[in-house]
Amino acid sequence: MARVMVGVIGGTGLGEALGAIGAGEEREVETPYGRPSGPITLTEVGGVPVALLARHGAGHMKNPSTVPYRANIWALKSLGVTHILASGAVGSLREEIAPRHLVIPDQVIDQTHRRASTFFDDLAVHVEFANPFCSTLRNLLVKAGTGFPSRVHQGGTYLCMEGPQFSTRAESELHRGFGASLVGMTVMPEAKLAREAEICYALVALPTDYDCWKPHPANLDQARLIEEILGNVKAATQNAVELIRRALPLVAASDKPCACQSALSLAIWSDRSR
Repeated sequence: MARVMVGVIGGTGLGEALGAIGAGEEREVETPYGRPSGPITLTEVGGVPVALLARHGAGHMKNPSTVPYRANIWALKSLGVTHILASGAVGSLREEIAPRHLVIPDQVIDQTHRRASTFFDDLAVHVEFANPFCSTLRNLLVKAGTGFPSRVHQGGTYLCMEGPQFSTRAESELHRGFGASLVGMTVMPEAKLAREAEICYALVALPTDYDCWKPHPANLDQARLIEEILGNVKAATQNAVELIRRALPLVAASDKPCACQSALSLAIWSDRSR
């Protein structure tokens, strides 16, 4: 099996916490799609090669619609990344998924509409995407969560909305009606592009609140509500960093062949001779 290198993509909160995993060499990468969100830090964690990327850039300056997803995935692939463990803050659409829990989703509903979602604008390439997250990586994350101090939910549907505004109450109820468990703004087209790049990809979702379908406690004004959400982001981020840290050696030791890494073998419908 080829040498494993794990890309870690951080979302809200985790971007600032990536340094807690390790320090290393910063690489600036040019791609056909411009520069990625920021420099990529190459390091090792417990002997496992890791490439760290803050999805929203330094200072969290890029909103979900303007993140250069194609440049990010291209840059990671060019540096030798074979697996990606991503994270991102989400709103919970289910009572049982409480803030500060972690979720390893298995499905996605893509409601974005402003983002380039393929590397193949000039070709007909149709990758299989029935299971948008790598089952091997998901199982390793679940295994790493055994005995974890915070609850780790296995499975769930992530609805990716465009944003950057949060949902209306009617939208939140609609998303629940779709059967979604989580609502966020960043997993698409990131997961689609990883599949096109033949990189295994899984997500650790960080619920920070109950979106707006569930009324907030009457004693919380807007300032205190934001303060509570930010506290949830910090706590969930610490949990996610630890879960990813536990998962890294499991990923490095995995030698199971994965269909993600040959996703293009039957996906290119264009005449290959051209």
